[in-house]
Amino acid sequence: MSAGLDSVTLGGGCFWCIEAVFGRLQGVVQVVSGYAGGTRENPDYEEVCSGSTGHAEVVQVHFDPALISLAELLEVFWRVHDPTTRNRQGGDIGSQYRSIILYRDEEQRRVAEASRDAAQASGLWPDPIVTEIVPLEAFYPAEGYHQDYYRINSFQPYCRMVISPKLQKLEKLFADRLK
Repeated sequence: MSAGLDSVTLGGGCFWCIEAVFGRLQGVVQVVSGYAGGTRENPDYEEVCSGSTGHAEVVQVHFDPALISLAELLEVFWRVHDPTTRNRQGGDIGSQYRSIILYRDEEQRRVAEASRDAAQASGLWPDPIVTEIVPLEAFYPAEGYHQDYYRINSFQPYCRMVISPKLQKLEKLFADRLK
């Protein structure tokens, strides 16, 4: 990570969706799709999809805290996926699609918990938020064909039906924060 940058690891369903969202925010320098929160070292996509490794599909968001704070990133996070469904986002079902924040240090933990509590108190979601907030032990980048997936494959049906509506919601809610 370059000097002055920070990173956070987030999961909110399919990593293609989350990567497309966070990659559009001002202050975000890079978004890498990958796997975290499981037990196997260096898992591959098929292993993670089987549900046997305990990993979630996540993105590691590298950002410039002088341009966007962790709290602002998490404000977007709470709005672009459903943090009230355990192990599911829409038609994507399984523990690999769980809502999860993997923090790097105690300050990130504190910010994540405060952000979760504020999102719950806001009434944004009528059901309880079930997002895991756990320490990041290891992050494994996903295979190359998963990186920047939406930009390369925006014409694919999944991208048009699932990711494009998330991006439209992002544009409506956070137009002033987009690149």
